[in-house]
Amino acid sequence: MNGGMGFLGAVAGSLLTLTSMIAPIPGYETAPAGNPFVDGWYADPDVAVYGGRFWVYPTSSRPYDEQTYLDAFSSDDLVHWTKHPNVLTTANVSWARRAVWAPAPVQRNGKYYLYFGANDIQSNAELGGIGVAVADRPEGPYTDALGKPLIGQFVNGAQPIDQDVFVDDDGQAYMYYGGWGHANVVKLNSDMTSLGTFDDGSTYKEITPANYTEGSQMVKRGGRYYLMWSEGGWTGPDYSVSYAIADRPTGPFTEAGKVLTQDAAVAKGSGHNAVLNVPGTDDWYIFYHRRPLSETDANHRQLAFDRMRFAGDGAIQPVTMGVQDNFADGNAVGWKTYGSTWSAAGGSYRASATAGGKSLLDTNFGNATYAADVTVESGNGDAGVVFRATQPAVGTDAYRGYYAGLSTTGKVVLGKAANNWTQLAAAPLTVQRGTRYHLSVEAIGSTITVSVDGTVRLTVTDSTYASGANGVRVFTTAAAFDNVAVTRR
Repeated sequence: MNGGMGFLGAVAGSLLTLTSMIAPIPGYETAPAGNPFVDGWYADPDVAVYGGRFWVYPTSSRPYDEQTYLDAFSSDDLVHWTKHPNVLTTANVSWARRAVWAPAPVQRNGKYYLYFGANDIQSNAELGGIGVAVADRPEGPYTDALGKPLIGQFVNGAQPIDQDVFVDDDGQAYMYYGGWGHANVVKLNSDMTSLGTFDDGSTYKEITPANYTEGSQMVKRGGRYYLMWSEGGWTGPDYSVSYAIADRPTGPFTEAGKVLTQDAAVAKGSGHNAVLNVPGTDDWYIFYHRRPLSETDANHRQLAFDRMRFAGDGAIQPVTMGVQDNFADGNAVGWKTYGSTWSAAGGSYRASATAGGKSLLDTNFGNATYAADVTVESGNGDAGVVFRATQPAVGTDAYRGYYAGLSTTGKVVLGKAANNWTQLAAAPLTVQRGTRYHLSVEAIGSTITVSVDGTVRLTVTDSTYASGANGVRVFTTAAAFDNVAVTRR
């Protein structure tokens, strides 16, 4: 799916033309309007750039028998995403009946191709494997191009799933694929629906790196080829992304290390990635799926992206999962509310005036800076940030954790809750209704420091709570929140 010259998905059209069609994209450190960046349970994302828009094609993360369709999402700014449902369904693939997985998009010959796995075959006696569908538009509808799998057999021990299509600078297309701990590479002919051969006459080359499980991905940068893959168990604590480097698309590949691992503060089950390079830049993003910390259902996976950087020697630096939300997309996906009425619109997150309404992210940070822009809009109470919170419920102080807020009574307050309220400190501060303030809390061990608009207002020592979720809260006020961010310390 990845093309040369630093963009993914298309051979047709020059980089100059494509770049001119895409609005400037800031160098985001993570999804600016929050991860997950779209709603719903999805996994195995792959990405493309078509006609000045970014496209994401994921697996629908459901039980196998319900995986009979694929959705897609598109955006022109990596913030606002449009859902395109049912771009491919089993109704348009005669041989596919379930487990439609890991779509890989590419544009060529004036057509849009979507490679997919189906049926999760367990032996060569079963019908299924990797298919290819074609459409006249990126959003489909896609229809089966062959009436049968393109690859329908185990070769070199590789289950025919998890394909990635890469088009090199010379126009040669390759497909990297494989499950069950084995990876192969094949050439695609220019028709994109048949397999070519290598110089030695072979069709399949095994390129399995150590610890490979599934989810091949090929990226080219600076004349070097980066093979990425997922290792560990997709439901286990060791699921992660690693990579190797080569001077040729078929290797040999030298293993180089980990790119993405699970983060006990942010999410688990992180893996099966794609890579996006913003055309005309050296800005790179890793797209992947992950499972919220509190979720136990294996299929409850969501889509996320974070910045991916290269060191001076070309090595990929380990990716850090970011936590922030500027609500620019007009939604609050990933937030869970407890009391009050909450809405995301106009680039902020608003709560009605209730006694202790709160909204939390599914995180578990300890040492961190917790920050948000806070605007008290009406009422006579306070609004602010919750941190290191556990056991949340509806109720004024129905959680265990800390809270720092700005009060219209003329103070900044810090306290802790355990189904009751204990104030730890307060300091005078004029708080005007309708005025935005930047509230920041740095919690390192037992030391908690509260700042407003960059000025330290409170410092206390308390060791009651070591870690927990972060979020925002109101107390008898209506308030708006923006630019929520958590930075580990």
